[in-house]
Amino acid sequence: MFTATAASRLPEGYLMPASRRHVIFAAAAAAMLSGCGVNTVPTEEEAAKAKWADVQAAFQERANLIPNLAAVAKGAAEQEKGILVGVTEARAKATSIQISAEDLKDPAKMKAFQDAQNQLSGALGGFGRLLANAEAYPQLKSITNYQMLQSQLEGQENRIRVAIRDYNGAVQSYNTTIRTFPAMVAAKVIYGAKPMVPYQAVTPGAEVAPSLEGKL
Repeated sequence: MFTATAASRLPEGYLMPASRRHVIFAAAAAAMLSGCGVNTVPTEEEAAKAKWADVQAAFQERANLIPNLAAVAKGAAEQEKGILVGVTEARAKATSIQISAEDLKDPAKMKAFQDAQNQLSGALGGFGRLLANAEAYPQLKSITNYQMLQSQLEGQENRIRVAIRDYNGAVQSYNTTIRTFPAMVAAKVIYGAKPMVPYQAVTPGAEVAPSLEGKL
């Protein structure tokens, strides 16, 4: 290691070789950049993107359950069947809006996705009320997968809630990092980082899974 003591033994007028100066400069620059969050910023951004992938997967799994509602709704009155139509239409809209990793920094695109998913959640709430009134439709109770579908829907809402919570936590950490010194230096100068958009629960209680327990 090149130290101050070693330097004192060098002949007067000694000029350090360019190669050694480059090594020392590179080491100092690396240490400085590391301290400025050059690694932290992309690491936290990728972590938030991974959590968003979990959110999308959870929503897609919910959407995949919806075709099964047609069988469950068999035997309901015509006006109740309208609920299923609303769910199907809301599903079509929700699945038509896709959010890429880069869109996580676009408030308008995120809002469109959130609005569509909230609309589907509201439509599924109507279906939950249909399940709650199942005693009015004896034919519904004869469907063997009735209880299973009820459990699947409720469980999927729980998974969505957890995925959203984890994503919002990762976004909060990332947004705090890019606004806080010294990481904000790397965020602005090197990455041109922008804040990510958290998932907003527009409908009160939208992040809380609805329970159908005791309604059947």
